[in-house]
Amino acid sequence: MRALRWIIGLGLLAVLAAAAAFVLVVIVSGRSPGDTVRSLIAQITLAGRADELEAPYGSDDRPRRFEVAFGDTPTSIGQGLQALGVIGDAGLFVDYARAEGLDTQFQAGIYFVRQTHPLTQIARQLTDARGSHIPFRMLAGLRLEEVADLIDSTPAFNFAGGDLIAAALAPSAEVAARLSLPAGAGLEGFFGEGMYQFPPDVTVTEVRDALVEGFLSAQDAQLRADLSAQGLSLFDVVTLASIVQREAVQQSEMPLIAGVYRNRLDIGMKLDADPTVQYALGNSRGSWWPPISAVDYNSVVSPYNTYLVAGLPPGPINSPGLPALRAVVYPQASDYYYFRADCRDDGFHDFARTYEEHLANGC
Repeated sequence: MRALRWIIGLGLLAVLAAAAAFVLVVIVSGRSPGDTVRSLIAQITLAGRADELEAPYGSDDRPRRFEVAFGDTPTSIGQGLQALGVIGDAGLFVDYARAEGLDTQFQAGIYFVRQTHPLTQIARQLTDARGSHIPFRMLAGLRLEEVADLIDSTPAFNFAGGDLIAAALAPSAEVAARLSLPAGAGLEGFFGEGMYQFPPDVTVTEVRDALVEGFLSAQDAQLRADLSAQGLSLFDVVTLASIVQREAVQQSEMPLIAGVYRNRLDIGMKLDADPTVQYALGNSRGSWWPPISAVDYNSVVSPYNTYLVAGLPPGPINSPGLPALRAVVYPQASDYYYFRADCRDDGFHDFARTYEEHLANGC
């Protein structure tokens, strides 16, 4: 009996020691007990898979765009990476992330991942939206030259802004087909706004294609179906949206402004859009979007000047954001044909049905 009590006592001491060790692990790690248990289980699971963790999944060294959205879980991230073709086992990714405590450190952002990098490197890469990557913010409403200026102001790129312009003016046949570009058209208008993270060795072609991918991924299938059902081409929608993007100061007015322009197009009336004159002027006045006057309406001779040429200009004048694109496809119905900046200088406009009403709205 005494021996039995001795054995039971030793067992209790072992349990208490294990519990104390577990509590110590929890305290030191700073993680919850549940997270700690999952981490320990993951470490046990990984014990015999070290070779898989450090082996690249493939030999294709091209950087592939991957986005971690707010609220993504380790499981959804792992599944996304597997679907992208850069890792072979989403479950292994989750186990590694938990074992290393990375599962709570993933940061939302756009990354460029490679098949040739091991799973361990990819997992750690996704914990730093800055990392060793080049951050690049593309804003809606920028013309191609302004995007090039942003490239030149980011010295980490190993190419110049002029190289991006050249690449944008010569899209591949595949990109042109995806965008349904008319023959000879470049990529003015087709760069998606957003925050991008590029690898240090990214090429100008990869940046160009990533910006186009950002444009395409922002649209849903319904938008593309609805513009097609209206007999509109994507190119024409982007062209008009680029004008709306520059005209509208307040996003809430975009559908109404788009509706005015569509009313004008329906009756063959000139668009009379100031941004098209500014685009035609280029940087000749020290700014890509210089102030203009009524004199410029008739003196700036260009196919982009919609005061002189009826219909849409030859192409987009900037890369519009999704709200402007949606405004053109889903305009606010009205019987307005005119608008001008209101006298309150608050970014809103006064709208008119007739030219006489339009003049009366002057300040």
